[in-house]
Amino acid sequence: MTAFFALIPAAGVGARMATGQPKQYLEVAGKPVLRHVLDTFAAATAIAHTYVVVAEDDTVIDGLMAQAPHLQARVTVLRNGGDSRTGTVRNALQALRADCRDTDWMLVHDAARPGLTTALIDGLIAALREDAVGGLLALPVVDTVKRADAGTRSVETVPREGLWTAQTPQMFRYRLLCDALAQPGAFTDEAGAVEALGLTPKLVPGSPRNFKLTLPDDLALAALYLAHPA
Repeated sequence: MTAFFALIPAAGVGARMATGQPKQYLEVAGKPVLRHVLDTFAAATAIAHTYVVVAEDDTVIDGLMAQAPHLQARVTVLRNGGDSRTGTVRNALQALRADCRDTDWMLVHDAARPGLTTALIDGLIAALREDAVGGLLALPVVDTVKRADAGTRSVETVPREGLWTAQTPQMFRYRLLCDALAQPGAFTDEAGAVEALGLTPKLVPGSPRNFKLTLPDDLALAALYLAHPA
């Protein structure tokens, strides 16, 4: 029987957040950002198990897990994070070789997207479980898009038809994801690596609340979303 696993790369330092600590450990709405993510996946009944991947010298994760005993049976910490997102996910996939079948699904989710809900997870799985490729949560672009020159002057309005902004989770089968990330090149997400194989991931409508924390002001916006159940 095909299983669904969650994989959370959490080895980044979040430099643009400018807070002095990795953004996944910042507190929002009463608990660390990463804890929101892990609680959501732990509550998703379709997810067989969740793996969070941190840097080898990460000690903060120990305190987070100690304060959440309900996660012990649902979450495993892997301490083999890489120098990039791609490296972190690749290292985790190698570590899970004995635990995953080629046809099992991996849902890779950003540690800095605390607004994810079980409904979004269930919707993604429902849309992709029979898909030949896999796909990701995403949102159609609704704003007018401008292309700037080096001096931040607008030089072109880019047609937004067909444009989407990628979210996570990004859901692909274990073997396909291994093959995609084994390719040379720099990929900003798993879907980009799958596209480089000549495949076309499916875009599944996500939610504005599932945005990625990047800048300091994002914490206040996340708190507003998390204050209200989805």
